[in-house]
Amino acid sequence: MNYLKEVVILLLGPYLILLCRRVSGEQISGKGVINLAHRQSKWTPLMQTSANLSDITSIRSFFEFRTLDPEGAVFYGDTKEGQDWFVLSLRDGIPEMQIGKADILVSVKGGRKLNDGAWHLLEVRSEGKFVVLEVNNNVELIVGLHSKLAEDELKGKIRLALGGMLVDKQKLFHPFEPEMDACIRGGHWLNLSTPWDADSTWEHRHCFFEIKKGSFFPGTGVAIFNTSDLPGLKTEEAGITVEIFGSWTGTTLSLQSTGFEYVLRELEGNKDVTEVQLGLKEGSESVAPPHEPATLTFTILKHSLVVNSKPELETESLDFFSMWKNGMLLTFGGVPGDSEEAKNTHYLRGCLEKILVQGQVIDLDRALYKHTAVSSHCCPTETMNELNRDTRH
Repeated sequence: MNYLKEVVILLLGPYLILLCRRVSGEQISGKGVINLAHRQSKWTPLMQTSANLSDITSIRSFFEFRTLDPEGAVFYGDTKEGQDWFVLSLRDGIPEMQIGKADILVSVKGGRKLNDGAWHLLEVRSEGKFVVLEVNNNVELIVGLHSKLAEDELKGKIRLALGGMLVDKQKLFHPFEPEMDACIRGGHWLNLSTPWDADSTWEHRHCFFEIKKGSFFPGTGVAIFNTSDLPGLKTEEAGITVEIFGSWTGTTLSLQSTGFEYVLRELEGNKDVTEVQLGLKEGSESVAPPHEPATLTFTILKHSLVVNSKPELETESLDFFSMWKNGMLLTFGGVPGDSEEAKNTHYLRGCLEKILVQGQVIDLDRALYKHTAVSSHCCPTETMNELNRDTRH
C-alpha cells in the first residue's frame, strides 16, 4: 500500500500547493463556452461570482448544457454565506435539485435524462418559496419549501458557482460524485455582467465540436486505479479480465506493484509490443493498429498474464490473484513514474470507448488519480489528425 501512496503523491505533487491555497485564477466571462472538466479539485467550483442582492432584479439563470456524463455538479447558488444554498446536479443522467434552508434539507430528482450528448437549454429560477427547473422551455421540476425559522427578507450577497459547491459536501442530503465532464454555453446568470473568478486548478480547454461516448486521452496524462477497489476474482479458471474497446495508439495499460511492472504498449510504427520490465521476460503481441477500432482483452490468471488469448507472461513465483486483492496500480494511458522522455513518447492517444473489469463498466471519475487532460465521459468524433486544430462550437 505504501508503494501506491508514494506513486500517487508523486503525481499530485505539482498540484498540492494550488489545492491548499484555493486561490482564484483568471477572470472569465460566464457567457462563452465553458468546459466543466479538466481540473484537479473535485468539489471546488471551477468558477464563481457574487453580487449584492439589492442589485438583483430577477432570480433567474439560463444556459445551454451538453454532456454524456451521468453524474456530477452543474450549478450552485447560495445566500447568507452558505446558510441557505441550492445545487443542481445529475444522477443517472436525470436532474436533481438539493436545497438547504434553515432547518430543512430537500432532495428532488426527476425529468428527462440530459446525458445524451445533445445541447439542452436549462433555466433555474426562484418563484417565492418555489425553485423551478425548465429544460428546453418545459417545466421539469418544481421544489417548494417553507421554514418558520427562515427569514423572508433576502439581504446581503448571493453567490453563484459552476461545477462544484461553496459549502461542505457533508451538508448534502443525498451525496453524489461531483466531477462533471460537460460543456456550458450562452449563460445568462441573474442580471449580472461581471466576469467570474476561475479556480486556479482549472485548465481551460475547448469543447469538442461533436462528441461520442468514451474516455479521451490526448497524448498526455493517465488514469490510475487501485486494483483492490475494482471487481475481484470470481473463479480461478476465468481469472480477472480487463476489456478495452476503442481506437488508440501508445501505452494501453500498465500493472505495477513493489518489484513488479508490466507494460502493454504500442511502439513506433504499426507493431505493438508488450514490455515486461524489472527483470521479467519480454513478449510481443499485436494489440491495436493506430486509430483503428479495436478490442483488447487482458486476462490475469494466478501465475500468468494473457493478451487476446495469448499468454504474455508466465511465472510461478508470483500470485497475481493475491496481488490484485492486496492492491496493485492498474494504469490506463501510461506508466506512473516514467521519465518525461518516455511519457512524451508513450502516452496513450485516442478514445477508449468502454473499459470493463470483470464485465463491469469502469468510470474514470472513480480513479485513484486522473490527469486533468483526460476526459472521463466524452471523445471527439473528429479524426485524430483533426484534434490538433482549434475546435469550437
